[in-house]
Amino acid sequence: MSYASSEKAAGPTAFAPYLDAVASIFHPVAGPVLNTYGRFHGWKESMGLIQPGTVENLTRDVQQVHLANWTFEGARADVAKVVSANPAFQLTHSFSLGSTTRPSAYNFGAIFANASTFLQGGIDGSGTVTMRANQTWSPADITKIQGQLTDKPGQSMVQIEHDHLGPHYSFSWKSMNPGVLDGTGIHIASLLHSFSPRLSLGFETVIQHPQPSILETSTSYVAKLTSLPNALAALTPSVPGQPAPFTPSWSATAQLQPSGNIQTTYYQKLSDKVDVALDLQTIVQPASMLGPAKREALATLGAKYDFRMATFRGQLDSAGKIGMYLEQRFTPAFAFLVAGEIDHAKNTSKFGVGIMIESSSMTQEEMIAAGMLAPA
Repeated sequence: MSYASSEKAAGPTAFAPYLDAVASIFHPVAGPVLNTYGRFHGWKESMGLIQPGTVENLTRDVQQVHLANWTFEGARADVAKVVSANPAFQLTHSFSLGSTTRPSAYNFGAIFANASTFLQGGIDGSGTVTMRANQTWSPADITKIQGQLTDKPGQSMVQIEHDHLGPHYSFSWKSMNPGVLDGTGIHIASLLHSFSPRLSLGFETVIQHPQPSILETSTSYVAKLTSLPNALAALTPSVPGQPAPFTPSWSATAQLQPSGNIQTTYYQKLSDKVDVALDLQTIVQPASMLGPAKREALATLGAKYDFRMATFRGQLDSAGKIGMYLEQRFTPAFAFLVAGEIDHAKNTSKFGVGIMIESSSMTQEEMIAAGMLAPA
């Protein structure tokens, strides 16, 4: 009896004729639109388009090779203690001293991470508190929040960002110190879309709204060209049951800035242990009250070598500056750092040494199970 009653309840209702009538009214308009979208989507799928990444990470490969994010001056020591591996929880102590550009400093930090959440916080000797949080809602959506709280006027800030990664495009929105009621702050919108398996085009618009009565916008245009997939993809570890990620053997980018300046980069992975990267920036500045007209260009060439227990980075630019960075690991828990830079044009030099120590409260069996140590 219950089965018969359930079938009766699942039958057409009294509203079915009205719903069919409404559908028949909109079908002449909605039908062609849906069919056109379906054909357009099928055409895009047949082109073999790829996920191009975000505009913010357009030159990430070049940044991993060049020294801007790695070099330092003076002495530094980073001590980390792994409390847990899953979920990851780590405490860090960072010391730096002897630098001519910044005074001695100490920073205490903590990191928590699991499959979808990343939390990082820190406080330095002056009382400045920093934080960062990333939340992955799905493989296509991630929200990021950064903040800094300090007693120095004008240096406290909050930044909210969201990235949406579509199958063939990426859209990002970033707001710094946003005003909830009046919409003030600095807002950045960027879009990068794949137009072929090798070419991606996009733009980045900066909206400066410091006051309700002031609104300024500027747009830069970007392009990215990559090589087709080849045997180099076999060097990238893949997860069983999932397709190997697309790994280009080379990539070239170009960015046209609102001021008319152009930045171009080229990155090539020569092997699984050797990477090279080239960056070219033009500096065109008309004559103004700030100074005379300027027409310059700066080219920077860098290389990264990965050895069994060490990583070496070297860099040379057209202004006569030479730099290097060496990270030598003697054990998985201890590394020695050396950084140096010589500017022949200015007759100046910088030098830095440091160590990184990592300890864990887990047993050897727990570390092997977490993948932190290789089985004996």
